[in-house]
Amino acid sequence: MSENAASRAELAAMGITEASVAAMIATDRCAWVAVADEAIIGFSMIDAEEGALFAAFVLPGHEGLGVGRRLVAEAEAQLFARHAVIWLETAQASRAAGFYRHLGWGNAQEIGGGDIRLEKRRP
Repeated sequence: MSENAASRAELAAMGITEASVAAMIATDRCAWVAVADEAIIGFSMIDAEEGALFAAFVLPGHEGLGVGRRLVAEAEAQLFARHAVIWLETAQASRAAGFYRHLGWGNAQEIGGGDIRLEKRRP
């Protein structure tokens, strides 16, 4: 992953730990993985209660092949089953922001630290 890299300490400071992620997965259908040649090449994860796309990452060697689009589509479908408007946060200057905008995410709101919140409405 070349963008949005964070250390375990940085993630823990945001409340994202192995235990918190495991609890999310145990509680709800909230994570999807993409596999190629028996290896995980990407994943997406949601916070279904909050209506948020929590994470979506694809290994650099597998970008541009539709993997990320498919992972985000699965996450969106699950979120739209519960929410009319869903959201995510990402770095404003990241390639990810452009990727999400290409998928129809918009209504950008600056949230500080160079990050933005994007939203998408149920089709």
